[in-house]
Amino acid sequence: MIKNRDIVIVGLQPWDIEIGSNCKNIAVEFARNNRVLYVNAPLDRFTAIKQKDKVNIKKRLQIIKGNLPEIEKISDNLYNLFPPCKIESISRLKSNYIFDFFNKRNNKIFAKEIQKAIIKLGFKDIILFNDSDMLRSFYLKELLKPKTYVYYTRDNLVSMDYWKVQGERIEALHMKKADLVVANSTYLSSLAKQFNPRSFYVGQGCDVSAFKPEKVTAIPEDIKNIKTPIVGYIGALLTVRLDIEIIIHIAKQRQDWNVVLVGPEDEDFKNSELHQLSNVFFLGNKNGEELPAYLEAFDVAINPQVLNDLTIGNYPRKIDEYLAMGKSTVATKTEAMSVFAEHTYLAETKEQYVTLIQKALEEDSDEKKRARIVFADEHTWENNVKQIYKYVSDFENNM
Repeated sequence: MIKNRDIVIVGLQPWDIEIGSNCKNIAVEFARNNRVLYVNAPLDRFTAIKQKDKVNIKKRLQIIKGNLPEIEKISDNLYNLFPPCKIESISRLKSNYIFDFFNKRNNKIFAKEIQKAIIKLGFKDIILFNDSDMLRSFYLKELLKPKTYVYYTRDNLVSMDYWKVQGERIEALHMKKADLVVANSTYLSSLAKQFNPRSFYVGQGCDVSAFKPEKVTAIPEDIKNIKTPIVGYIGALLTVRLDIEIIIHIAKQRQDWNVVLVGPEDEDFKNSELHQLSNVFFLGNKNGEELPAYLEAFDVAINPQVLNDLTIGNYPRKIDEYLAMGKSTVATKTEAMSVFAEHTYLAETKEQYVTLIQKALEEDSDEKKRARIVFADEHTWENNVKQIYKYVSDFENNM
């Protein structure tokens, strides 16, 4: 446990982001026993022009003009900084020399505003925790001189087009100079070890408090009359992440099973053969609070993940939600899924999906359900942060 320290967090997602965020959850957990400054990314000129009519951009522009305070208090120990500055939009620059010149300039502008906030709040001997902000924060270790600098990797970002131009080069250098790297999947920690031997798997937090079978009082109308067994998936239906062919194969091979898909579809899913199959049901997007009731209606939950550079190392948070409801789960076998191996069925082919779903139906029991729930309940943000504390403490004790 680390207590009574000052922690500064930088990352890709601002505090006022509308979706869930690992980094925000970690910040809240840090703030239980430490003072925390959560730093929003600085506004870049392209965004300032392109999105000037958005409410959150208008707010940032007012802060830059000095019309609103740059530091907001979130709770007793947690503060949010809106850096009152603009930086250049440079991520697509192909010349390493030109990129490095402007990136160092951007970092200096950013660091100056963070340093002002550090002084204003009276922070000392900071731990600087970087949530994958590989470019804008590349020089912050040198500029802010933290006692400990932690780089956090939770997605294989350099596989994405936006990061490919400079990200592959810069993130490797970033990991190399960090005091330690922590990762939310075993796959990503293995990648990081190529650049920094002090790279560690720290697990993933997940708030599964809503995903409790006893909290479900009624099955939704649009699923309760679908005949069992129901094989279901909950989440965005995106072909960059899911293998449509696996789902088609399951539905065609076992027409006595009903396949239920809950979530918004991309164009490939909308135009897929799945819509022509009588035992496949698309129920559309649902509010987060509705999801446990849909999951309760499943006999087997699936995660037919497509294997690519983006997905192979991701920690699948939905698996925790499936298991928290006690559901038999069949998922694509990846290194990241190895931590779930004892409580899930892992398939390598579409044929194995059918075999393992049948096995999951046959082997399900109250004892297995209880074991899945207990396992999922271990994946708390508290336990996640305890692992981060452990490696930070080990590093500082051996400095």
